[in-house]
Amino acid sequence: MEIKDMQAFYAIVEEGNISHAAIRLSIAQPALSRQMKKLETSLGVQLFERGSRRIRLTDAGQLLYSRVKHILGMVDGTLREITDIGSGVAGTIKLGTVTSSGAMLIPQLVADFHRAYPMVNFNIWESDGARILELLDSHIIELAITRTQVDSSTYESIVLPDEPLVLAMHKDLCCCGEDPERIHIHELADKPLLVPLRWYTGFLEQCQKHKFEPNILSVSDSQIQNILWTQMGIGISLVPLSARSMVNSDKVIFKHLVESEIHTHTVVAWLKNRTLSSSCTHFLNLFRKKYVKK
Repeated sequence: MEIKDMQAFYAIVEEGNISHAAIRLSIAQPALSRQMKKLETSLGVQLFERGSRRIRLTDAGQLLYSRVKHILGMVDGTLREITDIGSGVAGTIKLGTVTSSGAMLIPQLVADFHRAYPMVNFNIWESDGARILELLDSHIIELAITRTQVDSSTYESIVLPDEPLVLAMHKDLCCCGEDPERIHIHELADKPLLVPLRWYTGFLEQCQKHKFEPNILSVSDSQIQNILWTQMGIGISLVPLSARSMVNSDKVIFKHLVESEIHTHTVVAWLKNRTLSSSCTHFLNLFRKKYVKK
């Protein structure tokens, strides 16, 4: 079995079907199907259960997948290390991030890193936390910046200190009160609210604890959408404090909740069984220097 067969098999399993894997590998679907049939013939076993809309592995396929995942990780890491030795700190850092954390951490970090290592470039994916970890598990990215808890048996990680969720509001939709920086949760009654999906349950419980049903206009997993709607005066959004860096309007103000703040935190994670490239290691070192307090 050649490396190209392992890569094709791995792509099919990760994508869930042959057509998506063919797109990922930039080959024709019939050619990929023939390659897998040839692999099964050479191994003398069936790897896939036929007849299902989504790829299902046989026991032999499950065993091969676990081995191939480890082998490709080692090959990928070895090739990067050899390249780094030959050319110095160069190459591409593949990074996935959730919106608010990326907006807070990445721009200045990349600017500082680029000045120190101008031969390194970046591929950046932006999505929700669960999808970012999927990309990390699939070896599509090397580093994940997320607000999702990670399994310490699978990932190495750096956890930044907690930050509060705050209310972002347009001045025309402002719950003024007497305090320019804080707001009582009952002041949100009847106001149109934009709530991120991951904090919806916790926020709803806080409102019910203070004996009112919030007027939730939108539940979304898009921080950018919530910020844009806030800037347009459509609603008041619940956002991490660091989301202030995403706002480009002086008409939007931020207020802390008085009664009980809801907190979140940012996690930077990478796979334990994967050797990071030299450029990625340097990037992590700079990250620690800038954001991790000793």
